[in-house]
Order: sequence, then C-alpha cells, then structure tokens
Amino acid sequence: MRVLLVEDDAAIAVPLSEGLVRAGYDVDWVSTGAAAVAADPDDVVLLDLGLPDLDGRSVCAQLRRRSDAVIIVVTARSEESERVGALDMGADDYVVKPFGFAELLARIRANLRRAQPGTGAHLQTGALLIDTRTREVTVAGRPVGLTAKEYELLLCLAEDPGRVYTRQQILERAWDAHAYGPTKALDVHIASLRRKLAVPGLIETVYGVGFRLQPDIEHHSAP
Repeated sequence: MRVLLVEDDAAIAVPLSEGLVRAGYDVDWVSTGAAAVAADPDDVVLLDLGLPDLDGRSVCAQLRRRSDAVIIVVTARSEESERVGALDMGADDYVVKPFGFAELLARIRANLRRAQPGTGAHLQTGALLIDTRTREVTVAGRPVGLTAKEYELLLCLAEDPGRVYTRQQILERAWDAHAYGPTKALDVHIASLRRKLAVPGLIETVYGVGFRLQPDIEHHSAP
C-alpha cells in the first residue's frame, strides 16, 4: 500500500514518513503541489493545504480528476470553510494539525475500507467474521466479547490475513505511535485474544518478528 505525502515542512514530513513506513506503508514524499500533481497515483494521499507553489485545494481537485486514491487533507487550517472547500474539491477526509498518529492511521484504514468496492463493513477469514461497523466479532456464528484493545489487535491482523505484522507495527496500530520499549502487554493481550477466539493456530507467532492471522484455519466444534 503506497502513500503520497504532500508536505513542505520537513520537521513534520520526516517523522510522519518514518511512522508510516513502520506501520507497513510505502511512502513517496513531495514538498510542492506541482510535484504532487506530477506524481504517479498512489493508494492514499496525505495532503497539506499550505504549499509553497499551488493552493492545496486546487491540488486536491487535480488529483481527484486523475485518480481514485483516498485523499486525506492534513493541515493546520481548522476553519469550517476550509473543511467544506477541501471536501467539495474531492477530499475524503480532513485532519487538523496537531493530530495523533494512531488516529491518522485509523482514518487511513477506515477510508481504505470504504474505498474498496464489495468489502462492505465485514472482514472474514475462515469462521472468523468481524463487523467493522458495529465492532462485533463472531466465530462460526458464536459471539466473541472483546475489549477495545483486543478488538484493535484483531482488526490489525485481519485486515491482511497471512501478512506478518511486526510487534512494533502492532503497537503503533493498536496503542500509539510512540509505543516503544517492552512489549509484555502485547503478549498478554494476544494470549487473551487467542483464548476468547478458541481457534487453535488462528493467530500464529512468528518468532523474532511478530504475529499473523492464518487465512486458511477453519473452526472445528468440540464433539
């Protein structure tokens, strides 16, 4: 998944790019509107409105005419007129600086889900079904009660079954962009999640790396 970051302030762009890469995205960073318009379309565009050469709303409109990418405006402009103008020009979402990195990642995921035709509000792998609209989880029709943190962990893994997510990527997705250091809490939540789902092998530990959700594990009821 590729992200085009359009931001002229290196103090913002550099750490944001690094965070996105740690979260599993490929990042193309440009600092001008002209470079953004000339860039190859990506899956997601994070667009600052205060660019040195072109008006950000004009850039948004030009990008929308040539691409179906998710466009999220990320700007210090908080006025309602600016929000309305950007959305009218084709933006999918609007985030005001300063913002929480975890929230930005959540907005990217939510907009990508809405942009993918046919996916609806459900994620399913084997007997596991996640309703992302109601946050309800079932296994072979059995409701599974999860805490908010357990749900975020499962959602992270279920968005791309089979993919190995590093511990740091999971921490940044389910906790916070600055969640560095010991990961004991992650192990505790994973253990609880496995126990509640009760599907052996569904969440696999990739030793020395992280975890993944096995896409081909079926649920078998106890006799």
